[in-house]
Amino acid sequence: MENTKEIKQRVFTPYQVFVITILAFLQFTVVLDFMVMSPLGTLLMDKRYMGLTPHQFTTVVSAYAISAGISGFLSASFADKFDRKKLLLFFYSGFVLGTLFCGLAPTYATILAARIFTGVFGGVLASISFAIITDLFPLQVRGRVMGFVQMAFSVSQIMGIPVGIKLASMFNWHAPFLLIVGICIPVGIIIAIKLKPVNAHLQLQQATRDRNPMAHLFSVIKQPAYLRAFTATMLMATGGFMLMPLGSDFTVHNVGIPFEDQFLIYMAVGCCTLIAGPLLGKLADKVGKFKVFVGGSILAMIMVGVYTHLSITPIWVVIIINALMMIGVSSRMISGSALMTAVPEMKDRGAFMAVNSSVQQVSGGIAALIAGMIVIRQPDGHLERFDIMGYVIIASMIAMIPLLYVVYKYVMSKSTAAEKKAA
Repeated sequence: MENTKEIKQRVFTPYQVFVITILAFLQFTVVLDFMVMSPLGTLLMDKRYMGLTPHQFTTVVSAYAISAGISGFLSASFADKFDRKKLLLFFYSGFVLGTLFCGLAPTYATILAARIFTGVFGGVLASISFAIITDLFPLQVRGRVMGFVQMAFSVSQIMGIPVGIKLASMFNWHAPFLLIVGICIPVGIIIAIKLKPVNAHLQLQQATRDRNPMAHLFSVIKQPAYLRAFTATMLMATGGFMLMPLGSDFTVHNVGIPFEDQFLIYMAVGCCTLIAGPLLGKLADKVGKFKVFVGGSILAMIMVGVYTHLSITPIWVVIIINALMMIGVSSRMISGSALMTAVPEMKDRGAFMAVNSSVQQVSGGIAALIAGMIVIRQPDGHLERFDIMGYVIIASMIAMIPLLYVVYKYVMSKSTAAEKKAA
């Protein structure tokens, strides 16, 4: 059992609060850049704009994920060789530049290229952030920390996506990306000035300092415990990546909610998950991360089944269904991510997180491509076979549970061994 007494006595320092806040803001900009593609899909698939097919649009979405995955895998070879702050600033700068390119892209080819460029840099940021969290916060409070950082998803729904929809409606689909660039710049400046170097892991690198970076990478990916964690991660984001790209178009043409009114759904659902996120993180620390993951998975599976079978539905019902579905998804992400951070040894954390993020991104990108092949868009915009995609998502969630249980048992045995050694 996790030490709940220690959790109650532990208090975050002001600097730790700053770290949580700035990483949450950074995640907000990265998540917003990715999630805003979903509502924009309705415009990009409209013949008055680009007239993309569902397959073309999901290719744009998956291009970001797959390029992020490849970049993350390659970055794993040197992720533990540098100060994590410097890596964070380097990749965040590239992410901002890529987002600017998205805001200026005039054609399908250019938006596809811009998303690939953005993915190369943006996909690595989550792994660096999680490595920083793992370095600075003990496992006993990591669920709570992840709960606050994952609030970025909720805030992006409450503020970012609705504003993005309004800007896209008032001006054009480029406007949300330019807004994100405007938000990113001050966040980057604050990180550069206020965040302290994160380099304690370098002291453990003496034995491997002269090792070839690729040798370090392969030493990480061949470890059985790490491989089991990577296998579990493959299914972590499948549901979100399959559901997200075409969700807005489904809501407009199948459920009957106008594009202009979708900001109400995002705001309401975002408010629910904003409140639920920290509570779920605290619950994961108190009752156990695996238990919260299983409970969240069950809720998410039920609501995915309901959502993917909707026809014309009142907006208040859609809001309730989406809110419950996102609470389930948030439970899985917060508890699952917290468990994953406890798997690697400190000297391998950067590489492990990079590979883990890479696996998640690539599997998610493939899931988005599969969604584009499953779903068929009729000339009037109605999406066929959305229910079949729902069954695939539910199957991936079921398969994830025993895989994460193996990871959970490893983390608990590792924690018990560390406590005995300390005693």
